This record gives sequence, structure tokens and C-alpha cells, in this order.
Amino acid sequence: MRQDIFEYGATYHICNRGNNKEDIFKEEKNYAFFLTQMKKYLLPVADIYAYCLMKNHYHLLLRFKDNNVGIEPYRALSHMFNAYAKGINKAYSRTGSLFQKHLTRHRVLDKDYLMQLIVYIHLNPVKHGFTSSLNYPYSSYLSIVSDKPTNLKRDAVLNYFDGTENLIAWHDFKRLQHESIKSLIEEDV
Repeated sequence: MRQDIFEYGATYHICNRGNNKEDIFKEEKNYAFFLTQMKKYLLPVADIYAYCLMKNHYHLLLRFKDNNVGIEPYRALSHMFNAYAKGINKAYSRTGSLFQKHLTRHRVLDKDYLMQLIVYIHLNPVKHGFTSSLNYPYSSYLSIVSDKPTNLKRDAVLNYFDGTENLIAWHDFKRLQHESIKSLIEEDV
């Protein structure tokens, strides 16, 4: 299988980071710009289940729609990342690649893995020490647990977890688990 092929109807965890581990989000407005590019390029071809944007990397959990939209998934991703990189390069008078050469992707084949990924993606800011809570503003978590309109596939995500309360409980359990392991590691060092 060629590296640039994404299958229609399949779900993928996609991530990448800045070239040379540099920041890809330099200030607040960059996050909004990235989300705007996601809406423009990805919503026509993919359902978005979860995302998290960190200073130097991102995570997306997408299910590509069936082959009736006329745009290949890889082309939509390429257009989105190119538009974002060009905008950042122009805004900060920089040249060259913003992202590492190839994005990382893992196909999601079952419900358990999908649920684990959603929690993993939302806990990424905790894991990297950006926050100790799930109230990180550049993640899909707050949109999923709210009642506000969203372009995310909120209902599908909540159905996987059998409702909002269970989704919150899963996240809290994994966060507390991370905190207890982190403190053990710190004590051991």
C-alpha cells in the first residue's frame, strides 16, 4: 500500500509535529487559524471525533467519509496543512517546512482502541504538563461535554462512551491514573 493512501470510510489517528520539534503554534491566533483550516478542508471529507493542538504538535481523530465527496482524503489533508504552513510562514517571515516530512497515522480498527485514543488525545496537555485539568482550550474535550453547537461528531463520541457522564468518568480516571504514576516516578528519581 502506498504511504499516501487513506481509505474511505476508515478512521485514523493522525499526528505530526513541527520540523526540528519547533513550535507550530506561536501565539493564540494560530490555534484559531488551524481550526479554521480544519473546518474548510476536512469537514467536507471527514468526520472529526477528537483533536488536540499543542505548541509543537497536534493529534486528530478522523473518519473519512465514503467516496462521494469528490476529494481524496490525502489531498484534503495536504491542502489543509499546506494552507496552514503558508499562512504561518507568511505571518512570521519564515521559510521552509513547518511540519516534519511525514505525518504519523494509525488506522483505528475497533471501538476499544477508538475510545482509548479519544481519552489519550484529550489528556495530551496533562501528559505534557500544560495543564493539570481537562479544561485545555485547544482540545475537543470541552466541546464534546458541552451542549453548544459543534462541528465535531459529538453524538457518535458520546454513544461510544454511553453518554457524557461515562465519558467524563473515563477521562477523570485516566487523568488520576496519570497523576499517581507521575508522582511515583518523581519519588523514584
